[in-house]
Amino acid sequence: MIRLMVADDHRIMREGLKQLFALVKDFCVVAEAENGAQVLDLLRHTEIDMLLLDMTMPGSSGEDLIGRIHAHYPKLPILILSMHNEAHIAQRALRAGASGYMTKDHDPETLLAAIRKVSGGGRYLDPELAEQIALQSSGLSPDSPSQTLSAREFQILRMLAQGLSVNQIAEQLVISNKTVSTHKTRLMEKMCFTTSTDLVRYALSQGLV
Repeated sequence: MIRLMVADDHRIMREGLKQLFALVKDFCVVAEAENGAQVLDLLRHTEIDMLLLDMTMPGSSGEDLIGRIHAHYPKLPILILSMHNEAHIAQRALRAGASGYMTKDHDPETLLAAIRKVSGGGRYLDPELAEQIALQSSGLSPDSPSQTLSAREFQILRMLAQGLSVNQIAEQLVISNKTVSTHKTRLMEKMCFTTSTDLVRYALSQGLV
């Protein structure tokens, strides 16, 4: 029996996944969460075999959340199920400690196979993303400019693009306003953005929001 935690901020998505897993005799959803704080809280007192995690949720999410989970539970398999189909986002998730990454547009059979592979100690990467990464490695495809950002800068880039203010980001990440402003200045310089509109336009073009 594979004991799963499903973490996604959309209730319809969670309910759909639970209905799917209810049809599979060796799957059992033992916990569900709608944000990063709930994931961390549930992990403290819930025995699971694998975490099925959305890449983008309110509060702590993405590679920051993956890194925190991996640091405390290094043997816990994490499969990212995300709407983002950009190779650099998948690479960041895997570097942070995820065991697999797939997009939400796949059929249920592919998802079930990926869960079994990851829960068994294997790794899974969406084939289309694997091809993108291979092209980048071969020099046939240009790297995304956002790869120059640190994990925190990339996280703040996405939060700014979602319309959050510096104060709101500081509150959610539990860091000072000054620290957020410093990260914002650095990422703007690295990405050659001159206005917040440039930042939002880029994030939309890359599917980051």
